[in-house]
Amino acid sequence: MAEQQEERDYNEFRVIEDLAGWRRTHHNNQLTAADLGDRVCLMGWVQFRRDHGGLIFLDLRDREGLTQVVFNPEGNADVHERAHAIRAEYVVAVKGVVRMRPDGMANKNLITGAVEIEVEEYKLLNTSETPPFPIEDRVEVGENLRLKYRFLDLRRPSLARNFVIRNKAAQAVRRYLDALGFLEIETPVLTKSTPEGARDFLVPSRVNQGEFYALPQSPQLFKQMLMVSGMDRYFQIVKCFRDEDLRADRQPEFTQIDIEMSFADEAMIQDMAEGLVRKIFAETIGAALPDEFPRMTYADAMRDYGVDKPDLRFGLKHIDITDAFKNSGFKVFASSELVKVMVVPGGGELSRKEIDDYTKFVEIYGSKGLAWIKVKEDGEWQSPIVKFFSEDEIATLRQRTDCKPGDILFFQAGSADIANAALGNLRCELGERFGLIDPKVFKPVWITDFPLLEYNPDEKRYVARHHPFTSAKPDQMATLATDPGNALARAYDMVINGYEVGGGSIRIHTAEQQRIMFAALGIDGDEAREKFGFLMDALKFGAPPHGGIAFGLDRLIMIITGSKSIRDVIAFPKTQKATCLMTEAPSEVPSKQLRELGIRLREKKEG
Repeated sequence: MAEQQEERDYNEFRVIEDLAGWRRTHHNNQLTAADLGDRVCLMGWVQFRRDHGGLIFLDLRDREGLTQVVFNPEGNADVHERAHAIRAEYVVAVKGVVRMRPDGMANKNLITGAVEIEVEEYKLLNTSETPPFPIEDRVEVGENLRLKYRFLDLRRPSLARNFVIRNKAAQAVRRYLDALGFLEIETPVLTKSTPEGARDFLVPSRVNQGEFYALPQSPQLFKQMLMVSGMDRYFQIVKCFRDEDLRADRQPEFTQIDIEMSFADEAMIQDMAEGLVRKIFAETIGAALPDEFPRMTYADAMRDYGVDKPDLRFGLKHIDITDAFKNSGFKVFASSELVKVMVVPGGGELSRKEIDDYTKFVEIYGSKGLAWIKVKEDGEWQSPIVKFFSEDEIATLRQRTDCKPGDILFFQAGSADIANAALGNLRCELGERFGLIDPKVFKPVWITDFPLLEYNPDEKRYVARHHPFTSAKPDQMATLATDPGNALARAYDMVINGYEVGGGSIRIHTAEQQRIMFAALGIDGDEAREKFGFLMDALKFGAPPHGGIAFGLDRLIMIITGSKSIRDVIAFPKTQKATCLMTEAPSEVPSKQLRELGIRLREKKEG
């Protein structure tokens, strides 16, 4: 009864007030000992409320950080009394004086941790229901609940910080490229569906019933048109859309830093791109990247790491031992296109359950199993497969791996694609397991000399590895016509810490070379004109040599902030099933609207 009376009494203080001319003087992450004695006005949300039997403390939060404010009954009894009504996530404005916190009460984890505000007056700007989860970083909350109440999730300090950093990155991009003479030009969002690549999102046209626009997977063709148009240097921070399967670093709509240059070769574009990325890291988190990024060919990356986006923060390189087992009594190895081994120093501590878990992990990539050998402290090998090896094979393995007591050797055998993918991704898992990865280190690398094409067995033809407008290397045009599978591309990817953050190429800029490329892809003249007519026309009218690169802004920010999911750096992301839990998109559309678009849904059969 007493509690009900107390709550009822405080309800009279929950009167929402207007700002009435109050102006915020500081954000909640600015005040320090240098501001002692100043009268200030702060505004924000109540993160925490603590009643110490007289003094009432609030942590006031905005996107920049926290400041502690204190209501003292000896200073203003009426203001103190009204402060009893304040609860978490109420929106308040306070005016007061900056003072030092008492001895021993400073919070070294906050910029404002040495000071507090003694409140002289305050306004209640809004109340709040109890949120579905605490608005703080230290509480684990299911992702679906966070995404349903994304507007609350974004109040959390860690997420707010991500978007401050994202803004700094976007502004750094614009300043850097503007200084180099790039023009920011918008390209269409409603465009024509193109074949190669991921599935398009389609938009029906009411004016042209039965016809569809496609949302752009990238502005690729339009930025090439801008080069033909003489714009010389273009960039755009642009939304792109792909209707494809999702994962932790992929979304159906994403943001791209799109860049194109005329009269440029690979070195010019890579120098520009390195400078841009160095500036982004420096201006967002103060990190210094190397003055020159190392280069690694695609072939070397696949040989040593099994993937074309290697994380260079740790070792665990692969060793190709295919030749040593061509005539082996161990038929699994002898019959395989590729056999690789990876030595994990200290890996002998792995339990059998952990090894079984890793076996299930590599099955994700098509592997049929995970062979292993533990090197015991006495130098003997423990493994179910050793009995199949000859003395020469064991000697060769010892010599090539230089394995030591306490190590474990993991093997993959099979097709090159499966063996590389399985062992390459296992390498990253083991890097995490054994603490080999320093999250504060950034290791960039350029991957170059990609295959121009790859064979698609389902379609029984070659498809472009990047896109069909990527140029072959100058000495590879004959190879493209006679042996397309071995032609190399003038393409390059920038990789940081195991993520591809940017990819680009020198483009085909003559109609004849583009015709040869289409022929290699099995696209005849009529099909080429139907799908890419405006490009073919443009190449006939003096297209300059040109090329460019596109960076995934979301992925860059994910790396910079150390986020585990790309959804933590996108304001309103989709789930793994490409749905928005907050807005409940995608949703059904009324039949009337569909009829106006000339679309009829097939009726569901009853029974």
